[in-house]
Amino acid sequence: MNEQDLYDKLIPLDGRGYKAYKEIKGSYQFPKFNLIVEHIQSDPFASPSKLIIKIPHSVTKFPLDLYKNESRKIALEDYLIRQFSKGCSKLSRQRGTGKSGKISIIKIGQEIIKRTAATIHETDLEIRFSVGLPARGRTILGRQAAQMLCEDIPNIVDRSLLYQSLDVQTIEEQVKTAEDADWIRKNLPKHNLVAFIANGSILPRKSGIDFRPLDKEAIPFQSLKSLEISLNTPNKGMIKGLGITQGITLIVGGGYHGKSTLLKAIELGIYNHIPGDGREFVISDPSAVKIRAEDGRSIIGVNISPFINQLPQGRSTNHFTTTNASGSTSQAANIIEALEAGSKVLLVDEDTAATNFMIRDRRMQQLIVKDKEPITPFIDKIKQLYTDYGVSTLLVMGGSSDYFDVADHVIAMDNFQPDDVTEKAKKIAQENPNERKREGGEQFGKITPRIPLGNSIDPSRGKRDIKVKVRDVDQVVFGTEEIDLTAVEQLIESGQLQAISAAIIYAKNHYMNEQNTLPDILDQVIEDINSKGLDILSHYPQGDFVLFRRFELAATINRLRSLQIEE
Repeated sequence: MNEQDLYDKLIPLDGRGYKAYKEIKGSYQFPKFNLIVEHIQSDPFASPSKLIIKIPHSVTKFPLDLYKNESRKIALEDYLIRQFSKGCSKLSRQRGTGKSGKISIIKIGQEIIKRTAATIHETDLEIRFSVGLPARGRTILGRQAAQMLCEDIPNIVDRSLLYQSLDVQTIEEQVKTAEDADWIRKNLPKHNLVAFIANGSILPRKSGIDFRPLDKEAIPFQSLKSLEISLNTPNKGMIKGLGITQGITLIVGGGYHGKSTLLKAIELGIYNHIPGDGREFVISDPSAVKIRAEDGRSIIGVNISPFINQLPQGRSTNHFTTTNASGSTSQAANIIEALEAGSKVLLVDEDTAATNFMIRDRRMQQLIVKDKEPITPFIDKIKQLYTDYGVSTLLVMGGSSDYFDVADHVIAMDNFQPDDVTEKAKKIAQENPNERKREGGEQFGKITPRIPLGNSIDPSRGKRDIKVKVRDVDQVVFGTEEIDLTAVEQLIESGQLQAISAAIIYAKNHYMNEQNTLPDILDQVIEDINSKGLDILSHYPQGDFVLFRRFELAATINRLRSLQIEE
């Protein structure tokens, strides 16, 4: 069928009941592309209908050099999603009631990530998007639907998906920036780095809900010469900036001088960013995980004994379970779970940490003797973590000098600029000896991989085999459960939660066999995604899946209150 066939189907639908729209499902060949009507919404107020566009490369005419490797391909796909979204904003409009008339594609932020909304295949470009098929009440507006599908969509394609219609320089800048960022991230270990912040980076954001760079008041980041390193990238050439080395790095400074802003930028340095974001070359180890306290979370069968033992009533911490964790037990579990999933870099900010988990000073040790205190503070385990497991820690600390004794490097932030105060901090520590006693033994302790039981994971609800609903980026309804992911700060798009929810079901059906440990399951799921794409997670084409890391998948599984672990 062709464009005229679709038009001829839509016009007679005018005035009929909404369900008649199902008659247009199918594939239609337009002059420049193929339009696939994949799914029809049930009514004007339901989730919009799902459509797919496939355009041959002979029509789009993007040079192969723009997508010759994975970094460039993902960056180009990201750029096209943004252009398609702009085209939708200009041409789609309200037509009737509910979501009628709206043409849209997945909403995205400042980061460049693999998304199923756009895929460059060997022979064509595929775009997945949504359309609110127009109606007044439940009565079809057939002529307006014909205008949307047969006129507006071709116009959007012409404006946003053809090389000749786009800004060539902007496209090249995006794919080269992403390629350079991936190159730096890949080469961090060669320089013994866990993070890199380029000179000239703009770290502050406009606000807590607007993640675009602060403009007029922003102070460009500039490394001191003593901290500066140079990296020779494939496209931009030599880039200079602050290199944060492996080990224990303390970030100190007065309030409002940029400590947490720096850590937040590093936290999101696991992702590439679009040109103009200011953080294009703030690059972090891909296994870096932000750790915080999380009062009230569920913990299932985690061995938190490296940090907490000798609980009252003789409760075991080798297989610790609670439905309402305290600040200290939740932070201990978050660390152990990150290590179980394979993290080699922990990011901690004292503002979101449990005080009694971070430090126990000499006076408190004298008042409450160790036999009466179950918690071994992080300060006594942080060095062992690096020595025993090679796990580095980047810690923002403004209220305790005790960490001077264990830090390999100390960076002071002054008016958003870094200063190397390592020697000064060490000298202060020597001149003012810390009288607190070390606790927790000579080794970190055992990290015990757990075996999750698939039959404890149930996405069904009532008569529905699968009931999953994502609410923004911090909550998902999974069957009868609501999973709170507010504390999982490196989740940035709701599409990641959509994909994670599907991945949990996929893992349950394929790899949770009462023998595989959680790390084994994560390995297998991520390997399947890497080799076959995000579509492996669903039986139907999904346009709102966004790539996620193993750490956020593990974090979501770990917060399932129904989760059971092999004893």
